[in-house]
Amino acid sequence: MGKLTKKYKEASLKIDSNKFYSLSEASQLVKKISYSNFDASVDIAVRLGVDPKKSNQMVRGVVSLPHGTGKDVKVLALVTPEKEQEAKDAGADFFGLNEYIDKIKSGWTDIDVIVTMPSVMGKLGPLGKILGPRGLMPNPKTGTVTMDIAKAVSEVKSGKIDFKVDKEGIVHAAIGKVSFAPDKIEGNAREILSTLIKLKPTSAKGVYLKSIFISSTMSPSIAVDSKSLIN
Repeated sequence: MGKLTKKYKEASLKIDSNKFYSLSEASQLVKKISYSNFDASVDIAVRLGVDPKKSNQMVRGVVSLPHGTGKDVKVLALVTPEKEQEAKDAGADFFGLNEYIDKIKSGWTDIDVIVTMPSVMGKLGPLGKILGPRGLMPNPKTGTVTMDIAKAVSEVKSGKIDFKVDKEGIVHAAIGKVSFAPDKIEGNAREILSTLIKLKPTSAKGVYLKSIFISSTMSPSIAVDSKSLIN
């Protein structure tokens, strides 16, 4: 780890390292400890009591954040000509098919989400090595492979995100911006945590929400009291 900056040290002093904060407290504090000169993202990291190596303990899902992400999400709709107007009207930034497939093959990935149709998925197979590592491959489970292109695009634009537990058993997600009011940060955090609780695998034993941390870009992390979130 590099040398800690003066501002990082000052931000750390505002956090009681021995305390587990309520979600409300953490949502207020994360704004106070952010020292970046841009509208930093607010992130949540949740360590789950699961073994991702076991297929029956893989936690993956989607959630529509009630207050959006605060990010201008660039959406590419890979659709056939008759669906292009639908994608455009729903707010897709880019729409088309073969020309964008060729662009991606050439290395273009200046997008955040790809929405497509079931009949097009066969053409995306060769792009797996490009799209997969960047988390851009459409997936029916996340609602990005569908015939209802308008719904898929509008949901992504309004704050729908997908998440997946990593190999360490942690789910990472962006839940807003530092400019958000504390209640909006808290509302988004509660929505994703509620979704994670509903997705608890029946085979997972012991403590499920092992730890929860909230932070902003470059800021220290705030430990959240996970026990208070489980009814």
